[in-house]
Amino acid sequence: MTERTIMAPGTPDCRSAGWYLWWLVTSQRGRIAVGAILGTAWMVCLTLPPYVLSRAIDDGLAPGHWDVLAWWAGAVLGIGVLNAWLAIMRHRTMTRVRMDAAFRTAQVVALQATRLGATLPRKVTAGEVVTIGFGDAGVIAHALTITGPGVGSALAYVVVAVLLLAVSPLLAAVVLLGVPLIVVLVGPLMGRLRGAETAYRARQGELAARFGDIAAGLRVLNGIGGKEVYAERYRRDSRELQEKGYRVGAVTSWIQALGVGLPTLFLGVVTWLAARMAAQGDITIGELVAVYGYAAVLALPVSFFIEGSYGLSRGLVAARRVVHLLTLKPDVTGGDARLDAPASPSVLGDPASGVEISPGELTALVSARPGESAAVLDRLGGFTGSAATWGAVRLGDIDLARVRERILVADNEADLFAGTLRDVIAGRQDPDEQAVERAVHAAVAEDVVRGLPDGLDSAIDSQGRNLSGGQRQRVRLARALLADPEILLAAEPTSAVDAHTEATIAARLRAARRGRATAVTTTSPLVLDQADTVYYLEDGSVAAAGSHRDLLREHPGYRLLVSRDADGETGTDPGETSSQPEQAVR
Repeated sequence: MTERTIMAPGTPDCRSAGWYLWWLVTSQRGRIAVGAILGTAWMVCLTLPPYVLSRAIDDGLAPGHWDVLAWWAGAVLGIGVLNAWLAIMRHRTMTRVRMDAAFRTAQVVALQATRLGATLPRKVTAGEVVTIGFGDAGVIAHALTITGPGVGSALAYVVVAVLLLAVSPLLAAVVLLGVPLIVVLVGPLMGRLRGAETAYRARQGELAARFGDIAAGLRVLNGIGGKEVYAERYRRDSRELQEKGYRVGAVTSWIQALGVGLPTLFLGVVTWLAARMAAQGDITIGELVAVYGYAAVLALPVSFFIEGSYGLSRGLVAARRVVHLLTLKPDVTGGDARLDAPASPSVLGDPASGVEISPGELTALVSARPGESAAVLDRLGGFTGSAATWGAVRLGDIDLARVRERILVADNEADLFAGTLRDVIAGRQDPDEQAVERAVHAAVAEDVVRGLPDGLDSAIDSQGRNLSGGQRQRVRLARALLADPEILLAAEPTSAVDAHTEATIAARLRAARRGRATAVTTTSPLVLDQADTVYYLEDGSVAAAGSHRDLLREHPGYRLLVSRDADGETGTDPGETSSQPEQAVR
């Protein structure tokens, strides 16, 4: 099996939607040039049969010259075969043009999503990304069709006008003035379509995101009795989207109707004029047939003008959404200085809160507002811009790739991709069996492995939907422990398990991370008792620091918070979800 090299998509021009479409054109100049040549040749060759038929009638059939008639009949057959071949090659070439544009757009969208990382869900909904990557990419690809038959249509229009000029200047004038008039009549509808299409596509992305949120939180909605409320809201939004779709459809139907009706009306006018001229003896019967053929052929370029304008209008709307996504900037890009990370384990500090993560210690962050402690992890992990430091170096001045290699933020709702349980835990690594088993043991996930039909080789659904909340949490923890980063920042790693499992996880986490820096956000006394240092946060800043037992004695606010958490332990089976909020996906 041969390997294929995946070509880089290049750097898109994001100055505007029009420039983005032009970048797609210039990215495949050769193919589009071939498509334009084939489209032009095909369209121009369509104008030849009427001329050949007129010669066959006037030079062969009318005077009874059968050899001349046979010669012209053979010419018609040859032109027909040539046109068939040109049509096939044109279609194949333009299909490649459309596929290149669609895949190139999908590539740049995927690369931008990867570059944005944790910034992506803060600025764009998942539904909008899916809509752009699939729906908009297809619309943009279809818009490039104008580069093939669109160019040919313009040249065919000129050729037909020249041929008609040889027959009758009046007919040539009708054609030269009639076609632009048709395009002008359709023009105002294109502006209305752009407005309606923009509103529809934006609402479609919002609704897709809403559907994803409902599907992901279906268990929680069932538990709190909110499923019907969200379902009714989704139905209401769907009806609104339907109404917007009807508006788009109304404009589109007019454009398509005019695209068929106006060329037919134009054909009738030209044929009527030619028939009157033939009846008056101004043109021959052969020329009448030729004029009818020219007008019939001209209906195709007119349709292409209208269809191309329609496709280009929709393509600009779609390209505008793509450009918006591509121009988003990540919250953290890494410093311009690209300073080296500390050569040896060093203190990771957050001046904004006063938290410091010391090498080789287990540190806990406690806050009555989970978002405050999560924000500290975001800053320490380099996911948001801050004055955080690593040793003597500002974290934002270090190459982001080096930060990601040595500092891992393990969120409570990080993505779980479909695959075997072994692959889900291993991530991008290729660990041996013993390493996987150690990570599973440290995360107290042995029962997860035993409960699946094929153990570590069992299939896991996307986002772990065939696992309970507590099982997913322990699988994520096992994955983080297997990665064995120099600094592990774990958000609420035990919020979805029962007290017994939580105590075991706390002890094993400390043992597994001995000699490495680890920070967790939690309010669980079972976890806090294992920590070397506990930071109690109020309004996002350190209000007190020390051991769990010292803070229990000395700080009433801390004591009240963790005691309330201890009283809230439910003793449910492992894997049952709790009411504590989970963190955003990294």
